[in-house]
Amino acid sequence: MRLSVPSHTVIDLQDPIFLAHRGGKLRTSTTVPLDSREDLSVAYTPGVARVCEAIAADESLARTHTWRSNVVAVVTDGTAVLGLGDIGPAASLPVMEGKAALFRQFADVDAVPICLDTKDPDEIVAAVAAIAPSFGGINLEDIAAPRCFDIEDRLKARLDIPVFHDDQHGTAVVVLAALTNALRLQDRRAEDLTVTIVGAGAAGVAITKILTEAGVGDVIVCDSTGIVHEGRGRLNSVKARLATFTNRTGRRGDVTAALRGADVLVGVSGGSIPESALEGMAPNAIVFALANPTPEVAPETALRHAAIVATGRSDYPNQINNVLAFPGIFRGALDAGAPQITEAMKLAAARAIADIAAEDLAADRIVPSPLDPRVAPAVAAAVKAAA
Repeated sequence: MRLSVPSHTVIDLQDPIFLAHRGGKLRTSTTVPLDSREDLSVAYTPGVARVCEAIAADESLARTHTWRSNVVAVVTDGTAVLGLGDIGPAASLPVMEGKAALFRQFADVDAVPICLDTKDPDEIVAAVAAIAPSFGGINLEDIAAPRCFDIEDRLKARLDIPVFHDDQHGTAVVVLAALTNALRLQDRRAEDLTVTIVGAGAAGVAITKILTEAGVGDVIVCDSTGIVHEGRGRLNSVKARLATFTNRTGRRGDVTAALRGADVLVGVSGGSIPESALEGMAPNAIVFALANPTPEVAPETALRHAAIVATGRSDYPNQINNVLAFPGIFRGALDAGAPQITEAMKLAAARAIADIAAEDLAADRIVPSPLDPRVAPAVAAAVKAAA
């Protein structure tokens, strides 16, 4: 079921926001002149036929003699858009246009929004695979869990170009970068931490995996039912897999139990966490309340119990923003001609982001600004080297 627009929603087409979006936020442009008959014969017929024949004989030439090496498809089904939920493909298009604009602005990568009018995983996989020859990479966006995991896995197995679900991995990379710098400030080690993740959707699962890969001591995942643990009933296949390598002490119970003694809270649930639950956290706690626009716990409240606080909002310090990761990750992968984005590439991206912020580190500056022009080139270089 798609989200119904609230009856009180005000649509003012003269509002500056609506005016900025009028006509969309993207356009295409040419890279060759088209001013003469000779120009036309080179860019189009008859000259183009020679390039087509060459690619037919050697398909690798498509990477160097078309736009493919620098273009990404931003693909959604409109089922998990920002904080709006399932609003459908047409309503998701402004977000996908915005994502494409960020690719261009921060990493000089061209991107094309693709909004699919289907929720069927088989149809989504088939559609993306069918259009893949036109692109150098696939950025999956705002596809609801748990089918987003299956869709990404199947496309990665089927295609020889990078496939990256940003809601999962972009968020995870920036969370790891932020946590790396929080630990630098506190002179602590990842292996000594207990991290509680509230939310077991796309972002929560990916964050759990990357923190485990980075050597965090124990990760406890909590969903709307409570702590994920082996033996708990009605776990889907993704959560059942999480239960096999998380919660090593076998905790059970609600979010309060999950946070008792925890060093770090990462909220990616879209819900709310009572202040009383934070009272049981360990000293010098770290809280990342990333639900947007309303964090799981207000930053002012979190600071009563935590030494370092981050959110997903731009009007508070320490914004965990995916734009710190995905433009540079794709730039590096495209430059390397990588067939996929590996765990090593994600870890390299997180280190690059953390290292930039480490130059001017403080409790309210554990990640760089999303507008810092150093970020995407540094991430791209690190990802390319890791590839």
